[in-house]
Amino acid sequence: MSRKRRSFTTEYKVEAARRVIDSGRTIAEVARELGINEGLLGRWVADERRRIEAAAASGDQPLTAAERTELARLRKQVSEQEKDIAFLKKAS
Repeated sequence: MSRKRRSFTTEYKVEAARRVIDSGRTIAEVARELGINEGLLGRWVADERRRIEAAAASGDQPLTAAERTELARLRKQVSEQEKDIAFLKKAS
């Protein structure tokens, strides 16, 4: 039986990459902890580092850990409210 291909949200990829960048731990350690391939996490880390460098070059400030946490919480809240609205539309 074949394995189902997993997909990851952008937020998950950024958070996983930030674990490597912010903590100073190796890609291998974090990949093992998350149960994902090292090469995949390595690409995410490289992409995030490029994004950070581009933001710094353009004068934008990257989000702090607290801001990323708040953003994730708000996105989850919006998602839940959208589900509630869809349910209520079907119920009426």
